[in-house]
Amino acid sequence: MEASSSGFSAMAPPVFDRENYQAWAVKMTAFMESCYLWEAVEEDYEVTPLPNNPTMAQIELHKEKKTRKAKAKSCLYAAVSPTIFTRIMRLESAKAI
Repeated sequence: MEASSSGFSAMAPPVFDRENYQAWAVKMTAFMESCYLWEAVEEDYEVTPLPNNPTMAQIELHKEKKTRKAKAKSCLYAAVSPTIFTRIMRLESAKAI
């Protein structure tokens, strides 16, 4: 399936419920790659603050990087059971999750 313009696939992410982590991890990686979110997890890049008087291109890139990091976290939160969510909800980055 193609990713929508919002960056999320119409398909729901696979949910991890403490069973068969390896299979879930492979499926989740593929899911996040299809949504263009895996880079935010794998690279765990820092979004640098905008300079004074930023160009429109700088503003768009900054917004895109911040949004991608937030979507990656949201996607991971949606892909775990409630029990696991309570264990990861305080982690700061998608990579830490």
